[in-house]
Amino acid sequence: MLKMTKTKPGKVSIIGAGPGDPGLITLKAVEALRLADVVIYDNLVNEELLKYAPANARFIYAGKQGGDHTLSQDSINALLAGEALEGHTVARLKGGDPFIFGRGGEEAEVLAANNIPFEVIPGVTSAIAVPAYAGIPLTHRGLTSTVAFITGHEDPTKEKSDIDWQALCGIGTLVFLMGVKNLGQITEALITRGKSPDTPAALIRRGTTPHQQSLTGTLGGIVEMARINQFKPPAILVVGEVVGLRETLGWFDGKPLFGMDVVITRPERQVDDLARLLAAEGANPIAFPTIAIEPPAAWSDLDAALETLDTFDWLIFTSANGVQFFFDRLKQKGRDVRDLKGRKICCIGPATAKQVEDRGVRVDLVPQDYIAEGILKSFAAMDLTGAKILIPRAEKARDILPEGLAKMGAGVVVAATYRTVNSGRKKEELASRIEAGEVQMLTFTSSSTVTNFVEIMGPDYKLPPDVKIACIGPVTAATAKKAGFSVDIEQDEYTMEGLVASLVRHQLKLEGKER
Repeated sequence: MLKMTKTKPGKVSIIGAGPGDPGLITLKAVEALRLADVVIYDNLVNEELLKYAPANARFIYAGKQGGDHTLSQDSINALLAGEALEGHTVARLKGGDPFIFGRGGEEAEVLAANNIPFEVIPGVTSAIAVPAYAGIPLTHRGLTSTVAFITGHEDPTKEKSDIDWQALCGIGTLVFLMGVKNLGQITEALITRGKSPDTPAALIRRGTTPHQQSLTGTLGGIVEMARINQFKPPAILVVGEVVGLRETLGWFDGKPLFGMDVVITRPERQVDDLARLLAAEGANPIAFPTIAIEPPAAWSDLDAALETLDTFDWLIFTSANGVQFFFDRLKQKGRDVRDLKGRKICCIGPATAKQVEDRGVRVDLVPQDYIAEGILKSFAAMDLTGAKILIPRAEKARDILPEGLAKMGAGVVVAATYRTVNSGRKKEELASRIEAGEVQMLTFTSSSTVTNFVEIMGPDYKLPPDVKIACIGPVTAATAKKAGFSVDIEQDEYTMEGLVASLVRHQLKLEGKER
């Protein structure tokens, strides 16, 4: 028993993080992470999940991989108890489900022995999720109604086994977790006890992620297949007639961008939207924000405009960032959307328009082309003589819009509402991945992402020719070309959805599968 301190013990949440796809974590798990003072996580946990914990939380890696243990299980047990006895709220984040070959029960026993409050939050186990992502249902009417989950760590040749190999041969579907190391012994144990060597079998590694790999064959041939393909752990072995359904039901690894590593250079708080779109098509999003969004160096221009807001006929928002900072500043000055009554609103694109409409303000105009030139084209048919227009925008931006509107007779006020600065990311973070062949596509969503990328990586940095570049529109593409990049993909619709759609079309064209 650990010595109890005078501090009231905290609570430990033993959380199943799911099998790899960050979208498979449960809502209850996310809520527990949000309350954590300390997060202790394993090797198989997707580190993207750590973003749900508070920024000031402590993160302790306790991973185990291939016999290399950062901490022993006894040390982890003591760490959990020690942190809780100091009064901390602890999130113990474990891959899959903590009570299915996850040693969560052992950790819970230590907590119970020390009278430490704890809860167990189940996770989606890899035993179920990985076969599902490979298109293998574990049960299927007409094939089998029985399934068993078995650890692959136990050596079937040991003198006394906890596994009844004879009984397993009578079960329709067998799922072995962590079974690559002992694959030969497992298959031999099943075959010698009566399982047909012709029984379909599959190995799946990195399941539910964009780098999922699957091998399908037979029980008698899967060992040789694994050797030839240099199939490395960790992986799941599935044995049973249901494996034969993979050819028909495989859905995940058939996505058009499956396995493509795509770098997102947008600001950190804007990464998620594009990441979700990419992941939905099977890609692996890699966040490498090149810019950060900050308030302007001075609010004077915007504050002056807000004082005379009722004199403007139009407000033109050229980015979602401009919308956010404008309305935040409006509130800080003791004003609200009522002060916009009578003003017409133009937004450069649907994403920007949504930001405005989410604040209860109607948008009057979105141009057909989501660029400054598109706005000018939309206003060209109007009589702007004497009209007064406010453009809340970035400190540094192209002057084509205010100059064009002024030529049409409008009085234009440009107010610095935010600024883009270097994100501070290090070249080495991305360069190492590029050099290792872990990047196939680089995306730029604004001219600022391009210029800051060059600033971070250095003007002499050269991308390998196999790394392709996609730009969201002609202005961004022009900046990229000026910087010396070869732009491979541009699109007609200058939105995140349009960018991803262009990537899909590009990939399908390469594969001869144009939609």
